[in-house]
Amino acid sequence: MERDTHAKALALNLDSSIYGTFAEIGAGQEVARWFLSVGAASGTVAKTISAYDRTVSDDIYGISTRYVSKERLQAMLDWEYQLLLQQLRTAHGDRTRFFVFADTVATRTYQGTNEQHGWAGIRFQGKPGSEPSQVLLHINLRDSTAKLQQAAIGILGVNLLYAVFRQRSSVENFLRGLFDELSTRRIEIDVIRLDGPAFSTQDSVEWCLALLGHKMAHGIVLNPRTGVVEPASVLRKRPLVVLRGTFNHPELLDPALLRNAGRQLVAEGAQFEREPAALLEMTIRHVSCAATFSPTEILRRIRQLNPSCIIIASDFPETYLLSRYLRRYSTEPVRFVMSIAAAAKVLHETFYQDLPGTLLEGLGRLLATNVKLYVAPMPQAAFKAALRDMPATVPIKPSAKSVIGLDDLAPAAPACHLVEYLRATGRIVALDQSR
Repeated sequence: MERDTHAKALALNLDSSIYGTFAEIGAGQEVARWFLSVGAASGTVAKTISAYDRTVSDDIYGISTRYVSKERLQAMLDWEYQLLLQQLRTAHGDRTRFFVFADTVATRTYQGTNEQHGWAGIRFQGKPGSEPSQVLLHINLRDSTAKLQQAAIGILGVNLLYAVFRQRSSVENFLRGLFDELSTRRIEIDVIRLDGPAFSTQDSVEWCLALLGHKMAHGIVLNPRTGVVEPASVLRKRPLVVLRGTFNHPELLDPALLRNAGRQLVAEGAQFEREPAALLEMTIRHVSCAATFSPTEILRRIRQLNPSCIIIASDFPETYLLSRYLRRYSTEPVRFVMSIAAAAKVLHETFYQDLPGTLLEGLGRLLATNVKLYVAPMPQAAFKAALRDMPATVPIKPSAKSVIGLDDLAPAAPACHLVEYLRATGRIVALDQSR
């Protein structure tokens, strides 16, 4: 089985049963270039097209307001696939599996201030004459230059064609092949949508969650109404109220926490361009758990929660990593809602040993500009149970109270001085339960 891009492109060119069109906008004809340069391209390439000018693009694919979008990609696939069948089905349809590969991408501008992302997809026949199937991907480009980003798109496109024709036997084979010669340092794939007879038994959401386990994405965003979505579509420029958890007991989730936190954020008095969004986030690699949760387990928990708000599934063990991820999309206020037990962990140096600055560096990364912790009280018995497996103790003030809150934490010096500073500056505040 071929693993490098050159070998994959050549193998597909030498397969006389596949034939199709490449339509690419934004980064150049990076995918088509591979098939044209490795030799024997006449066996695979029916046409290549780059409709860069917006007027030209609109004339071909229809008028659009967003050119780097799922809707634009879908229009490209629709038009080019129908045209391909119209032109070639009579001559080749009895022996050829037709395909159209398309992408619409925004690579790094000269200033580097734009959102560097794209949509790529393929519509293809599993066998000659069959109804088409389809794979759509949303990608984030992480390389530092447009040239490197273009090269990564070329590799991904070849991998996608090869995977749909040669590696559909399982989700593991498909995803492993899709990321050959790539890593999340170069590209992240945070949406994968499957349609058609080739994927009739597959669940697109489970495939998206599998991206986390295969280290192809850091975050998968689910809208309860529409399924997995491009993160910017729901996070961009939004104030965010975030509740992290494993949610292995969904019946214990108290929706009032997010409602109270949302009201407390509004009561701070800032003016927002967009309405605040409430998020539930669960990670496949919890900082206090050695095991990694499977896509099936994460999907089970999501469905049990039956949420009315946005859910993020991530691979972030520590909260400061999630904070940095959210800052990609919004500079508006971010408020992490957590129990006093979760706050005790966040404020303990045990969980920052991999950072040179340990606790101080970890909290500095977490509590970036306009980020605060809203800390909710909990029963003292539940607090002690939640921290039972911690390698170090988290002191609390002696109290006969059945419920304890932020005022009851008593970290030892020097951490106590840091906590006192963060409380005095309003970075860590008690969640008002009376709202």
